[in-house]
Amino acid sequence: MDTEGLVTLAMTIQRIPAPTSDEHERAEFVRSEFVRAGLKDPEIDTAGNVLGCIGDPDAPALLVSAHMDSVFARDAIRPARREGNRLTGPGIGDNALGVAALIGLARDLPTASIGTPVWLAGTVGEEGLGNLRGMRAIVQRFGSRASAYLVIEGMSLASIYHLGLPARRLRITVRTAGGHSWTHAGQPSATHELVKLAERLLRIPLPARPRTAVNIGLMEGGTAINAIAAHASLELDLRSEDEAVASALEKSVAQLAASLATPEVRVQCESVGSRPGGGIPPDHPLVQAALRSLRATGIDEVHLGAGSTDASAPLSQGYPSVCIGLTRGSKAHTPDEEIEIEPIAQGYAALLRLVHEAARLAKPAQPAVSL
Repeated sequence: MDTEGLVTLAMTIQRIPAPTSDEHERAEFVRSEFVRAGLKDPEIDTAGNVLGCIGDPDAPALLVSAHMDSVFARDAIRPARREGNRLTGPGIGDNALGVAALIGLARDLPTASIGTPVWLAGTVGEEGLGNLRGMRAIVQRFGSRASAYLVIEGMSLASIYHLGLPARRLRITVRTAGGHSWTHAGQPSATHELVKLAERLLRIPLPARPRTAVNIGLMEGGTAINAIAAHASLELDLRSEDEAVASALEKSVAQLAASLATPEVRVQCESVGSRPGGGIPPDHPLVQAALRSLRATGIDEVHLGAGSTDASAPLSQGYPSVCIGLTRGSKAHTPDEEIEIEPIAQGYAALLRLVHEAARLAKPAQPAVSL
């Protein structure tokens, strides 16, 4: 599929709302495109994933996926615009372009000599609190029947993610009796207590290596400007390149939250999601195939590392998986997300090469020891 075709398709996909857990419209579009491409009986599974097979669906196969969901709510979507060498719009790179490439493979692979069946999957629940729900379901279904799991992202060209980035998502809720801001002045306020906690959370010492991060993504609470808040909560994203560090950080946060509790202040800290670690080594045949595929298209400086992508699900189970991107971009997860058009040709060519190389490596995957 040529660059113009991918750009047109990505812009069409970007206009179809697909918030996490509400991807059905985009899923129907992908399924219809799989039908148009000639895939036999594409399906939408019970998780909401779209799947289609090129070749014998009962034979061991290569699995290639792209997540369909976006971080943006339905009312936050505005059509992407094209200006020179750039496309700008919410979700255009993450992951409308990735889904466009998946459809491109549905059109291009049936006429290619792959030598092994290929399953194509548009997945749900990759972003936010989706917790890789769609990809987890796919791994549960295919397991070692998939020789490898290739994951497509629209951005991050020249990066190969062969390690899963452990993440923990927590929601901390504070409750008090509340009251009138003047009449009951001095009584505990849920928002005040939560602000104190947030300040302490941001002072937790974090190691530079392994890279570790804390992000307070959401805060809400209170009922009125002149009311002492009876309820407030925040949602916290914790990430580290090391599983043990991520777990220790989660415990530290829970202890800080618990330290706020008094007879008048009730505190609840709950897990609302997690992303697993795991990985394959840089010298794994699949990683080396991805390296060769990128370099064959003229991309010499390639970064190997960890990412929080759908690849984390198979990697956590010991199955070989890599995630690669299609172009360069910036401002991900913002309304002004943008991608470069020119490198798309390189990214898609590298993806096609990787599919062919991975197919040559194909044999049912055996779970390996996760890194």
